[in-house]
Amino acid sequence: MFDIAGGYFKPPFVLLWSLLFALICGATPHQAVLGGQEVNNNKLGAVASENKVCSQIGIDLLKAGGNAADALVGTVLCVGVTDSHHSGLGGGGFALIRAANGSYEAIDFRETAPSAAYEDMFKSNVLGSIMGGLASAVPGEPSGLYYIHKTYGVLPWSTVFQPAIKLAQEGFVVSKDFAAAMDLVTKYLDDDFLSKDPSWAEDFAPNGTRVGEGDVVTRKRYARTLEAIATYGPDVFYKGALAEATVRALGRRNGIITMEDMAGYNVVSRKPASIEYNGFRVHGCGAPASGAVALSVLKILEGYSDMEQSEHLSTHRMDEAIRFGYGKRASLGDPNYVEDMDLYEAGILDKAYAHATRARISDKHTLNVSDYDPDGFESFEDHGTSHVVTADSSGMATSLTTTINLFFGSGIMVPETGVIMNNEMADFSIPNTSNVFGYYPSPTNYVRPYKRPLSSIAPLIATFTNNTLFLVLGASGGSRIITTVIQNAISILDRGMTAHEALKQPRLHDQLLPNQVTFEFQYDNKTIESMRGRGHNVTWGPAGSSAQAIRVVDGGFEAVGEPRQWDSGGLTA
Repeated sequence: MFDIAGGYFKPPFVLLWSLLFALICGATPHQAVLGGQEVNNNKLGAVASENKVCSQIGIDLLKAGGNAADALVGTVLCVGVTDSHHSGLGGGGFALIRAANGSYEAIDFRETAPSAAYEDMFKSNVLGSIMGGLASAVPGEPSGLYYIHKTYGVLPWSTVFQPAIKLAQEGFVVSKDFAAAMDLVTKYLDDDFLSKDPSWAEDFAPNGTRVGEGDVVTRKRYARTLEAIATYGPDVFYKGALAEATVRALGRRNGIITMEDMAGYNVVSRKPASIEYNGFRVHGCGAPASGAVALSVLKILEGYSDMEQSEHLSTHRMDEAIRFGYGKRASLGDPNYVEDMDLYEAGILDKAYAHATRARISDKHTLNVSDYDPDGFESFEDHGTSHVVTADSSGMATSLTTTINLFFGSGIMVPETGVIMNNEMADFSIPNTSNVFGYYPSPTNYVRPYKRPLSSIAPLIATFTNNTLFLVLGASGGSRIITTVIQNAISILDRGMTAHEALKQPRLHDQLLPNQVTFEFQYDNKTIESMRGRGHNVTWGPAGSSAQAIRVVDGGFEAVGEPRQWDSGGLTA
């Protein structure tokens, strides 16, 4: 089932996200405009997610008197029901919140390593960081959503749960995107665990055959879990019978999470990273998220006054700035374990750093990999991610990414609760060992008890200089999150595109290692040839990412779901 070669583990998971997007994004540019988008003069608010059913739930909560935070929580809970291959209560993530008064908060509900975790725990067992009980970190989503709602929501906590509970209890239609994910995961694992494992089959093969597109699925155990959290709050998930079931299920598969680990989970409120950028104020989530990387790249590019004079040259410059950004990402880590992380991030957002980096970029050729970061590299492929954006008429806006890491997480569903557990431990580095994706380890991201692994997640909110809301943006897709957010931000903030126009643009991706730039199939061939002429190693592939965006237009909203997905939806009210 797995290939062990070259001294490190090479799992088929590496291919899954790209293969999924190759399937659902392999259309022509016209045909690829599949997702929902809406722009009109509606003034109440907007929601965009990868599932239009869930976006509608967010809109309904706004119409019921809720705000952007209520819409966010309800939409995220829905996605955890309908698109459980990449999100749900067993995961965690980051959220960037803009309150109605214009203040900002970065909310870290990333999963945490268990108390018994240690630096070398995967040194001789890299597979253990991917599959089984050891791969799971303590989930953060229940506490994270509760924190967001308690701080910013206005509807009763139980109210925002009801639509997701109803879907899980009464059934939902399997979407084209979810069906494709199930097909590809089981194919490349050569194991239809969704129908063979009783814990999974109860939901996804109740009649002995795995469900497919258009079938109606119920997740009654998950509905009961949601109902318990709606009634008693997140403590019921982290303490008592539900937590015992989680610990027991992981323990049967060599897991080390304890009841004390579950009870000790906490959400962290962090100061957002922010920059001034070409007449906008742009905010993101700092470490252990990667918002500072995206903002650093934008700050580098801000210094070019002639970016639009040549598409070929501007693409080269953007890619070079991105490569410097990924080089600096290697030094990021959990601020509670990496000394002076705030100073490091401030440094890469500073004008002087941006100026010095531009001076190192040649318009004629790319550089050697070592020129971008001499201290080593780290990269991650947390493909099991989902992004949701919301906004309302008060000026409140939210941008949230939630994840269970790879598709279907650690492969463990808790039998009693229906919760799919994450495999977030794979996002840590292993000393002296290439990680599961062949990348060299980063000491700032070694495993420690209670530590949070580095993430590519990079939600973004932009305002005009008078602090009026303009753009809410984010993406899913592992290491491609950063490049996707950067390119869409440039298209909207610099090139004046609508969000719909921006998200349709062909994308490139370059994460420094492997030393190549990958262009989406629809990218302009002349630009690609100019990149090759400047020494870039060029390859082609699907976008491999999914973006969601809201743009405020004359007091109304433009909401856009990812055009490359069949089932995404951006809605307004």
